[in-house]
Amino acid sequence: MNPAEQYILNQSEPYRSVLLHLQVVIKSVVPTAELLYKYRIPFYYIEGKQPFCYLNVTKGYVDLCFWHGTHLTQHTSALVSEGRKHMKSLRYKSLSEIDETILIAVLTEAYSVKDKKYYK
Repeated sequence: MNPAEQYILNQSEPYRSVLLHLQVVIKSVVPTAELLYKYRIPFYYIEGKQPFCYLNVTKGYVDLCFWHGTHLTQHTSALVSEGRKHMKSLRYKSLSEIDETILIAVLTEAYSVKDKKYYK
């Protein structure tokens, strides 16, 4: 089993369910995203070489963090940058907190800016 998948399955509830749901949505919106295990967390790469987003369970929530977050302009009120200059994330404590419309829109926009430079 892929270490990233093992990381997800080893999480306690409700984080495991949130991670599994995010995994399915990410793959459906960005089919070319490849789940790898980098920096001891599940990390999605485009074409195996370009960082896209990562999943992390920390401080009581699941952090879906976007590598090119500085370029994201939609749903900024839902995105958290807290102490980070270039990355932004969506945070979830439970499945019921996931707004599919926002999640899909942010994933789509993040994919559309994947070729931009990391720094703005």
